[in-house]
Amino acid sequence: MKTDRREFLKHLAYASIATTGLGAITDLRRIAAAAAPAAKVGADYKALVHIFMFGGNDANNMVIPVSPTEIAQYNAARGAVRLNPAQLLPITITNTPGRDFALHPAMTGMRDLVNLGKGAIVANVGPLLAPTTVAQYNARSVPLPLSLFSHSDQQSQWQSAVSDAPPLNGWGGRIADIMKDLNGTNTTSTCVSVNGNNLFENGNTLTSYKVSSNNAFGISFYNGVGATDPKSVALNEVLGTARGNVLEQAWIDVTNRAITEQSVLASALTSANVTTVFPNTGLGDQMKMIARLIAARGALGLTRQVFFASIGGFDTHGDEQLGRQNELLGELSGAIKAFYDATVELGVANSVTTFTGSDFNRNFVSNGKGTDHAWGSHHFVVGGAVLGGKVYGAFPTIVVGGPDDSGQGRWLPTTSVDQYAATLATWFGVTSTDLATIFPKLSRFNTPNVGFV
Repeated sequence: MKTDRREFLKHLAYASIATTGLGAITDLRRIAAAAAPAAKVGADYKALVHIFMFGGNDANNMVIPVSPTEIAQYNAARGAVRLNPAQLLPITITNTPGRDFALHPAMTGMRDLVNLGKGAIVANVGPLLAPTTVAQYNARSVPLPLSLFSHSDQQSQWQSAVSDAPPLNGWGGRIADIMKDLNGTNTTSTCVSVNGNNLFENGNTLTSYKVSSNNAFGISFYNGVGATDPKSVALNEVLGTARGNVLEQAWIDVTNRAITEQSVLASALTSANVTTVFPNTGLGDQMKMIARLIAARGALGLTRQVFFASIGGFDTHGDEQLGRQNELLGELSGAIKAFYDATVELGVANSVTTFTGSDFNRNFVSNGKGTDHAWGSHHFVVGGAVLGGKVYGAFPTIVVGGPDDSGQGRWLPTTSVDQYAATLATWFGVTSTDLATIFPKLSRFNTPNVGFV
């Protein structure tokens, strides 16, 4: 893969501190020195928290219309992946008269958030280049996203909101580029990932700051400058020796800076604890770390942050989908509910908005064991500022060959990723002028703000 010198150095920096869980090049000493008082920071704090479901979540089993006609359609079509309607979790939706909905049986936490008015459903979202009907799709009379139904391409398009060319950056990073000045000089930690590299947080000027979700900060064997144990002595000798080769010296500089930075972050997190109990799961650990980082916002002097977390395993072609999805959606629901409770504990529930994304939905009709790649999907948005208890966008008619089926039970999206993202960006403080820069295709859609927050 061709790369230039700057890109090489960036990846060298990631490699040099892989064991620390901290992957971006930043200067937390400067952040700590310039930090605003916590009270001032909290006055205008906002955070976006993106949870990405890798593999393509079957949202047809996550949000189910249960009015008599529709549940009959569901029962007839789902085959091997059909859920027992008696086990579904009814939710109270206030803006769909005559149309009732329920959630997957494992999603008790999400049910509670929706019924409390703190969670909303955004229906049938997916990459689009322009509003598209089934007839236009079949005739190819409008531009269509590239490489539909491909995992890697659709993950990139969801995280970048760019569907007509290979993306160079993500829409979370582009939002952070615009909003970073609200953090004063503390711009390099605007984007934080608790689960490694991602396209979503890479902007034109910013990259994500990687933090481990397991509290493992720093090189585990290193005890600092002046330590007398053999390993620390050896590392100090290596890091203290100037190198003539520019790449070797870059490695030395980055590693030295990372060691100092992780110390500052670890210090900031020392008193940044939450009492809310999180599930003992991978995503639960990630969301707990984000909650702690939000609690440390005053010590780090940050007023705008974009976080990224993820959960994988949703590629359910031939696996036992019912069992896998029960585990995965239970993990998702429990982690989101605990995280919302933590934001209430921290007094920032109205300032933090959590939202989901995934490669795509899956076919409405089972392939016999699981389901295959599809398109438009349903997603959750949660937070104190969310206008919850509602379904936003147009929920599809769940009939194979119906008005929303692009073929084989693949719902053609009625809300674009651009609209979904722009609604979140507007809440975050991005102006209408800057929205056009971040989402150049947004003007093609009549409703740039879906209105869920």
